[in-house]
Amino acid sequence: MPTKAIILGVIATLVVVTAIAITFSVLIPHEPEPVDPIKTKNMQKIEVGERIKLPEPSYTSNVSVEEALSKRRSIRAYSGESLTVEEVSQLLWAAQGITSPGGGRTAPSAGALYPLELYLVVGDVEGIDKGVYRYRPEEHDLEKVKDGDVRAELAEAALGQECVKDAAIDIVFTAVYERTTWKYGERGIRYVHIEAGHAAQNVYLQAVSLDLVTVVIGAFIDSEVKEIMNMQEQETPLYIMPVGRKG
Repeated sequence: MPTKAIILGVIATLVVVTAIAITFSVLIPHEPEPVDPIKTKNMQKIEVGERIKLPEPSYTSNVSVEEALSKRRSIRAYSGESLTVEEVSQLLWAAQGITSPGGGRTAPSAGALYPLELYLVVGDVEGIDKGVYRYRPEEHDLEKVKDGDVRAELAEAALGQECVKDAAIDIVFTAVYERTTWKYGERGIRYVHIEAGHAAQNVYLQAVSLDLVTVVIGAFIDSEVKEIMNMQEQETPLYIMPVGRKG
């Protein structure tokens, strides 16, 4: 039979070990769990650097490729209605989503080097705070890079094109040319531009499938767009695609 002293010693040891474990769990930083806007019915403030988990995209629809092609148009007038997080998820996946275990994406890329980056300007999306976000294809999530509604600023940088301000969201395509030119030299710049066209057409067709409308904007002041979007130095903006419901 264990003596009283031994029992008290064991209890004391357990208390000390538990206290140490609790202390370490507090001191060691933990990466916050991504916010799930599906579970967050009310708008939740997202801090810069926080991530938003996007819902899984759908892989089928009632709209055929042929129908989407026949209905695809460039539309600049929007109703002002909000988009859902599911629609945003689908649009971003269509542009650059992962479609194979090896990392293949929805749009072809020369040498599978994937020089494109996608930013999302949120103006009016259910469950997602206004701001600028970077899309991360590998995780299919969004990382906030800037607070606030920048649609009006972006419209000014796009030479006053009102559709950029009026859309519920703006998808901004950028390129990191070095990801492609290290292998293909100057011709790699052409490959990057071709790839941007592939991805933008995917957004057009996906928008049709979702009963949304969009347009590609190529006229803007690069330096202003970079500053507004908090882009990295090596990135070059290529396209702005406002998306909304047809007005």
